[in-house]
Amino acid sequence: MSIDAFRTEVRGWLEENCPETMRTPMPADEYPGGGRRAAFKNPDTEIWMRRCADKGFTAPTWPREYGGAGLDAMQAQVLRQEMQRIKARTPLVGMGLSMIGPALLEFGTDEQKAEHLPKIASGAIWWCQGYSEPNSGSDLASLQTRAVADGDEYVINGQKIWTSGADKADWIFCLVRTDTQAPKHNGITFILFDMDQPGVSVKPIKLISGLSPFCETFFEDARALRKNVIGRVNEGWTVAKRLLQYERTMIGGGDGGSGRPNVASVAREYVGSSGGKIADAVLRDEITTHAMDDRAFGLTVRRNLEESRSTQAPSFVSSMFKLYGTEQNKKRYELLLKSMGSQMLGWEGEAFSAEELDTTRAWLRTKANSIEGGTSEVQLNIIAKRVLGLPD
Repeated sequence: MSIDAFRTEVRGWLEENCPETMRTPMPADEYPGGGRRAAFKNPDTEIWMRRCADKGFTAPTWPREYGGAGLDAMQAQVLRQEMQRIKARTPLVGMGLSMIGPALLEFGTDEQKAEHLPKIASGAIWWCQGYSEPNSGSDLASLQTRAVADGDEYVINGQKIWTSGADKADWIFCLVRTDTQAPKHNGITFILFDMDQPGVSVKPIKLISGLSPFCETFFEDARALRKNVIGRVNEGWTVAKRLLQYERTMIGGGDGGSGRPNVASVAREYVGSSGGKIADAVLRDEITTHAMDDRAFGLTVRRNLEESRSTQAPSFVSSMFKLYGTEQNKKRYELLLKSMGSQMLGWEGEAFSAEELDTTRAWLRTKANSIEGGTSEVQLNIIAKRVLGLPD
């Protein structure tokens, strides 16, 4: 099928299957995620997710046998473009799709792929990430959560922090120390296990935005099956680094701001316009520069995609995307603040619309962009050493 014919087919399917309520901005406190604990505020959210999952559009580039649509890179881009054209919400999000799923495709056994990937693509299972610990953030390899072999299982004890969505997650992909004598990078194992067991407890952390997407997670004799070790025992750091590249690509974005507030439109509404132009010339110049940078960033990501000759994980260039993409997102919300003024500083009350209150919280949330997934300082070090090849 030609790319034009594919576009026509996708456009027709979207027009027929995407509910009208799913063609509106996503509220800040609503997530299109599945799992056993899923609670959809809008019934159309679940309908839209199910329809896309049945079509394979929740994981469009994954093989059909694992719940994907088997699309190539260009077809997947067409699908994204057509969803953006009608302002369709993303049908399903989560670390299953953006992180552990791709890692399983690369490192998982056939049995592991068959067991876990279809449940991710269908939204049946929601995942969280067990990486950071209270004393192991940027120096992740110093982690101390311990796993001891016991027959066909591992017994796990320790603590993780900043575990996004742990209070809603069904399963966790986790880094544990299985050899305390080896150098710190060599004694780590990457393992999967069910969160719904007596040895796992979760405590949400309230953020400045008022939301609690991050959690503290505690393991007290939690159990994980040996068959759910990804890669080799004591060599989980290899998988962990690869997954971080997926995470940084996901955080960085590179879609030119699609699905995010249109700053120029907001500025015209709040600042006013003259002859179709934003009335404030200085603000207009800043917004135009940001839009050009967004466009250039999106094209750079697209070029990198088209130049790739394999389906393997992103290279260290993902750190460039993460660094630039997060700075662009932070700048976007600073421009929204300049445009909306005090109307973007409300926390509650009838003087503010629901959209304004959501934007305030989203602006506060962006402050974590340069920390999560590896700080901007860490990304600069990676770019210097791994991309540019600069000496220590």
